[in-house]
Amino acid sequence: MEYIPAKSIVNRTKNSSWFGTEYNMNIYRGCCHGCIYCDSRSDCYHNEDFDRVKAKADALRIIRDDLASKVKIGVVGTGAMSDPYNPFEEELLLTRRALTLLEAYGFGVAIATKSDLITRDIDVLTSIHRTMPAICKITVTTCDDELAAKVEPRAPSPSRRLSAVERLSAAGLFTGILMMPILPFLEDSPENIQTVVDRAADAGARFVYPALGMTCRAGQREYFYQKLEAQFPGRGLADRYQRRYGPRYKCASPKARKLWEVFREACNRRGLLYTMGSIVAASRRGHETDQLSLF
Repeated sequence: MEYIPAKSIVNRTKNSSWFGTEYNMNIYRGCCHGCIYCDSRSDCYHNEDFDRVKAKADALRIIRDDLASKVKIGVVGTGAMSDPYNPFEEELLLTRRALTLLEAYGFGVAIATKSDLITRDIDVLTSIHRTMPAICKITVTTCDDELAAKVEPRAPSPSRRLSAVERLSAAGLFTGILMMPILPFLEDSPENIQTVVDRAADAGARFVYPALGMTCRAGQREYFYQKLEAQFPGRGLADRYQRRYGPRYKCASPKARKLWEVFREACNRRGLLYTMGSIVAASRRGHETDQLSLF
């Protein structure tokens, strides 16, 4: 494991409407899940050798000092740039110990991950949830393990992730699915959308939050096209993307409007939340008095 220097780790977010997070925390840099579409590969992040995971040196002391210096208690998001439950976390325990610090200082947490290793920390997450929101977001863009193995080759399978959703939900944690990105020409079928929603509901998820398309920019785009040709030979997918989207950053599915209707109907039928406002409100329900008393 390579360790890299950091001055601070828990920082204010630019967009507090994203799952109600006031702060962001990335303990690791880079990711070894190998997802062919990952936006974090983009040149603008200056993260060379992205597939190699690095940890921030003296991370726990920095996180402790960051939390102690905050004037306002809030929800800390993690998983935006690198998965906090990469395989190295199983032994390093940096994410787990960071969660215990959040609990000690009275902060909530919103975790995004593709790993079922998150279930290891149900005990700490449950303790946080007693006084502050603890939101568990598991990414699932397809329930087809074979397809997922091509677009997310080193991440735990969707089957394992859905099992994690079931365990987290059974423990009483506010858990749901990030259905993003839905890759055009690969995952943007009504059947796929319907299946993800139904499997999420069956696992006890409270919400599904979608992105019916993907992002694509310099650095990420070239890697994505190369992997499309390698993983799906003879289908001409890279050419289809180039013809339709060119240099665009946002690449919405050509079927986005139809898929949204399918998605919304499925969520309403299964009783799942799917708008950001309703998700944030539900995650904070029961914690309003606790949060106000901390100021």
